[in-house]
Amino acid sequence: MKLVICKDYDEASLKASEIVINQIKNKPNSVIGLATGSTPVGLYKKLIEGFKNGEISFKQVTTFNLDEYLGISHNHPESYHAFMRDNLFKDVDIQEKNIHIPSSDLKNAEKNALNYTKALQKVQVDIQLLGIGTNGHIGFNEPGSSFDNETFAIALTEQTRHDNLRFFNTIEEVPTHAVTMGIKTIYRSKKIILMATGLTKADAIYGMLKGPITPDLPASALRNHPDLVVIIDELAASKL
Repeated sequence: MKLVICKDYDEASLKASEIVINQIKNKPNSVIGLATGSTPVGLYKKLIEGFKNGEISFKQVTTFNLDEYLGISHNHPESYHAFMRDNLFKDVDIQEKNIHIPSSDLKNAEKNALNYTKALQKVQVDIQLLGIGTNGHIGFNEPGSSFDNETFAIALTEQTRHDNLRFFNTIEEVPTHAVTMGIKTIYRSKKIILMATGLTKADAIYGMLKGPITPDLPASALRNHPDLVVIIDELAASKL
């Protein structure tokens, strides 16, 4: 494991983007696992800059997103389909056929999750990007989720729903279920980059790096990964 402590969010985003840009330069047909939420937005801006200045191209890149809410339209402004379009895809030359995001169809969630697992088993993810929740979740692997899970549907905890309330008008609008890559799926990635910034993430980072490896803190499962890079700012590192 490599721990990188940065001064602030901007530096953390830059450090993460350098790894991804070098990956795409060295292997233009890389498979990249993508995350959503506020954490990777700065990283995606750096990748767009790299594309616009001719440093990298996404034409051969294949992407697999970590997760998606269930029960909302792909066109909903807070769906992860919309997030990826608005924060990365619309500004680079990625091909639509190379974009993979879990379906938000609640009715057929289990079937679609199995199909997503099968698609991921046919590739090797070169880099998986991750954030971490205040309760230590990665993707939507909530506390108590088995380390043996592949892609699966899950009911969101009230803490996670309240953490995501800032993206919605009311708590009633926040979806109650999601679909996510499981820990087993994530762990198969060649390299994992986990980013965290801000004081609210300090307890989760401490638990991930210093506490027991336990399903009670899902991110702790990654500690023994052969190529894990944890990029955090000084506030997220404040309890280490």
